Amino acid sequence: MKGKLGFFIWVLFLWGPCYGRFVVEKNSLHVTSPDSLKGNHECAIGNFGIPQYGGTMVGTIIYPKANQKGCTGFDQFDISFKSKPGGRPTFVLADRGDCYFTLKAWNAQTAGAAAILVADDKMEPLITMDTPEEENANADYLQNITIPSALISKTLGDNIKKALSNSEMVTINLDWRESLPHPDERVEYEFWTNSNDECGPKCDSQMAFVENFKGPAQILEKKGYTQFTPHYITWYCPEAFVLSKQCKSQCINHGRYCAPDPEQDFTRGYDGKDVVIQNLRQVCLFKVANESGKPWLWWDYVTDFAIRCPMKHQKYTDECANNVIQSLGVDLSAINKCIGDPNANEENPVLKAEQDAQIGKGSRGDVTILPTLVINNRQYRGKLDKGAVLKAICAGFQETTEPAVCLSEDLETNECLENNGGCWLDKAVNITACKDTFRGRVCECPVVDGVKFVGDGYSHCEVSGAGRCEINNGGCWKKTQDGRTFSACIEDHANRCVCPEGFKGDGVKECEDIDECKEKTACQCPECKCKNLWGSYECSCGGDLLYMREHDTCISKKSTSEVGWSVVWIIFLGLAAAGVGGYALYKYRIRRYMDSEIRAIMAQYMPLDNQGEPPNHIQHGTDI
Repeated sequence: MKGKLGFFIWVLFLWGPCYGRFVVEKNSLHVTSPDSLKGNHECAIGNFGIPQYGGTMVGTIIYPKANQKGCTGFDQFDISFKSKPGGRPTFVLADRGDCYFTLKAWNAQTAGAAAILVADDKMEPLITMDTPEEENANADYLQNITIPSALISKTLGDNIKKALSNSEMVTINLDWRESLPHPDERVEYEFWTNSNDECGPKCDSQMAFVENFKGPAQILEKKGYTQFTPHYITWYCPEAFVLSKQCKSQCINHGRYCAPDPEQDFTRGYDGKDVVIQNLRQVCLFKVANESGKPWLWWDYVTDFAIRCPMKHQKYTDECANNVIQSLGVDLSAINKCIGDPNANEENPVLKAEQDAQIGKGSRGDVTILPTLVINNRQYRGKLDKGAVLKAICAGFQETTEPAVCLSEDLETNECLENNGGCWLDKAVNITACKDTFRGRVCECPVVDGVKFVGDGYSHCEVSGAGRCEINNGGCWKKTQDGRTFSACIEDHANRCVCPEGFKGDGVKECEDIDECKEKTACQCPECKCKNLWGSYECSCGGDLLYMREHDTCISKKSTSEVGWSVVWIIFLGLAAAGVGGYALYKYRIRRYMDSEIRAIMAQYMPLDNQGEPPNHIQHGTDI
């Protein structure tokens, strides 16, 4: 007992200087009936059970006539909160006091309640309902609470009780859709944890969560959907106690970075400084792995370290940790360099950064609870459960950007399956504007095969731009008859539907065949006979007459034939004459060419008749 008392005093020293701003995470509570209570109210999310992040839950409030604080099982009072088939879920209203919040929630859950609201017993700002500490944390039911819980103000609780006492039905909508920010297509989340594995059920549940969530976490990280960062809480020792035995056993770097004793007893087992060093090693492993482009290796290391190096087997050592690191292929020298010298009287830049990160910034308060999950700079509240946390992460994605895993049946309901979500639908080609999202659905005109639809998404969507006629004929009229197909769709930027030639109408719902014969727009010559066709017409002439459509006239077939053959003979004879003339000219030019070539060759060997005598270069009778 003396060892534990010393531990509690030590924790006060560690915590005191670090106390800062704690933010109570809230969700919206909307009273829909009766009219006297209608309106929105805030409620504080309990740090147990499973809040429905990204969703809503509608239920009817019941305030039990007995066991109103919910500290005893409701079966002892023959009270059940199970809703009848087709009825709304039941929300139990319980009073604060006499027992832990978790026990109230467990008793309500076992009695069939879908959620529990705890009414505060005094006028004060809302607080966070947390799980009990120390011996009370060993209760077996803690990890089995699944219903969401919320603390409401005393004023709202009193008003609900008054309405119920007047036999009015109180209906409430619990809304978690805006409990987490969802600004873009990537979720950034942090996990504040500890390498200590001797802190009881909390450590066990934390390790179980890491093992179960490792798979989804690594997949989301590898595909770029998330950015994960682990963090570790440390405290500092007050300067007046730096040289004390307690400080030396719990801290490194001359009292700058400390952790409580794992066994809560200074006289046995591992010390707090062992925990600090292992925490530092896990931070450095993540840092080195992240710099190498493989941040997801942190999950492998933490799970392997918990299995291979547990405190209860006396293997919580640097040597065991280094063996795990080497088995994962991470640069051990880089990690050791990051860890630095724990005995140096100087700041460790990594742990200093961790202490700075504990301080809340913006909407996020200080991190004071271990473990804590922070999603998009907002602290998660509720059970550390694979499904619950995955839901919360999915709630952090901007609408329509969430990965496929967030749209599975296990995590959300597809609102597009019922009445098409109230969105536009083209039943002819089964194209819809309803797009399922984690929070619900959006009515947004789709893009199909590269062709964009435009409209309000609710009552109207129409194709637009190039390729529009390939999808449902661009919403225009189209019909096949007598083996012929006509369409009113025109590929242009105006998205027009115009009836083709031979038809009249709006081009959208109907194009009616024009009877060119009846309207006297074709076959106007006296001898012409007109026959209407679908989308066209046919003209003919009686007797030996032939119809010429381009001139809209009838001519004799005989004269046409004679004239035609005369033209053919003239053309034939002309071509023949041209051929003979061309051949004669060709022969003449060949002969001229050969003559000139022969004369040129003979001129080289003998004078020709038409050339003069060659000059005589010999002089006769000349004296030398």
